[in-house]
Amino acid sequence: MPNPNQPRSICLLRLSALGDVTHVLPLLHTLRTAWPEIEISWVIGKGEHRLLDGLPGVRFIEFDKKAGLAGMRGVRRQCGQRFDALLQLQVSARANLLSAFIPARRRIGYDRSRSKDGHGLFINERIADRPGIHVLDVIGSFCEPLGLVRGEVVWNLPVPDDAHAWARAQWPDDDIRTLMISPCSSHALRNWRPQRHAALADHAIAQGWRLVLCGGRSELERNTGDAILAAMRTPGDDARVLDLIGKDTLKQLPALLARADLLVSPDSGPMHIANAMGTKVLGLHAASNPKRSGPYSDLRYCVDRYDDAARKYRGKPASELKWGSKIEADGVMDLVTLKDAIAAFERYRSDIG
Repeated sequence: MPNPNQPRSICLLRLSALGDVTHVLPLLHTLRTAWPEIEISWVIGKGEHRLLDGLPGVRFIEFDKKAGLAGMRGVRRQCGQRFDALLQLQVSARANLLSAFIPARRRIGYDRSRSKDGHGLFINERIADRPGIHVLDVIGSFCEPLGLVRGEVVWNLPVPDDAHAWARAQWPDDDIRTLMISPCSSHALRNWRPQRHAALADHAIAQGWRLVLCGGRSELERNTGDAILAAMRTPGDDARVLDLIGKDTLKQLPALLARADLLVSPDSGPMHIANAMGTKVLGLHAASNPKRSGPYSDLRYCVDRYDDAARKYRGKPASELKWGSKIEADGVMDLVTLKDAIAAFERYRSDIG
C-alpha cells in the first residue's frame, strides 16, 4: 500500500556549520533510499554549500547570512514551489525567520526541549523528544514524522577525484603512520594550548610517526600553527613534519583528512568531516560533551573532561546539566592534559598493533 505520508518534495533547512551539515547526510541517505524519485532541496550556507557541492539528487539553495531580509526573499524566489514538507533542522533566530520564507504544507521542527528563539512559532509538527542522544541521531529522527526510520548511517561526502589526487601528492604512500592535527575550532574557547599540541606531536614523531598540520586561512589558524611548530622539539624542516595550514580547499579537506591515520582536534568541523571519511579521531573535549557532539562513529580515542568542566565551572556534575550545554569558559580546555592526550594516542597505537 502507498504510504500516505510519502511526500513528493522536501526542503531541508540547515545553514551551518561544516560539522553539522555532515550530520544531515545520513538523514538524506535514508530519504533517498526510501523514495528515489523524491525532489529534495536544501537551503544551506555558502561555505557549507562548497563542501557539499556535487551531492547527487539535491538542489541546493544558497543563503548568504550577510544578506538579511533581501537574502531571505531571494530564497523564497529560488524555492519556486510549495514543498510537501519542510524539515527545519536549525533553531537559531535567523534560521527560524528564514523558514517563514519557505512555503511548505508540513513544517517539521524540534521537540520543545530543543526549541529556542521562537522555533515553535514557525513549525506545525515536532520530532519526538529523546534526551541524551547524539546530534546526528536527533537529526536522523526527522524522517520519523514522514513514516520512516533512519537506517544505516551513510555519509557519502562528495569528494572529486582531483581532490583525492591533490591529497595523495602531499606525502608519499609508505609505511609511516600519519598523525594529523587540526588545532582550531571556530569557537576559540574550545581550542587546546599550542604547546600541548607540540608535545603530543613530538611524542608521535618519537614513535616513528609523521605529523601533518591542517587548518584554514584565518589569522588564528596560521598563528596557532606557527606556535605549535615553534614549541616542538622536532625541527620544522624535518621531513616528518608537514605544514598544510591554509593550503587546501573545502573540497580538498575531506580527501586530506581521509589520508590521516589519526586526527587530533577539538570539537570542530574537521573532526566531523574526518569521521565521515572514516578516519579515527582523538577528540579533545572539555567545553562540549563528546557523547552529544563528538565523532559519531568512535569515541574510543577521545579525551573527555566534560564532567570535570561541569563540576568546576557550573558547580554540578554533567549529568545535572541540560543536555547539550556548552562550557566555553576561559581555561576550560586546560582540563585536557598532555597525559590524557598521550594516553589516547597510545590506546590507538595499541589497537592497531
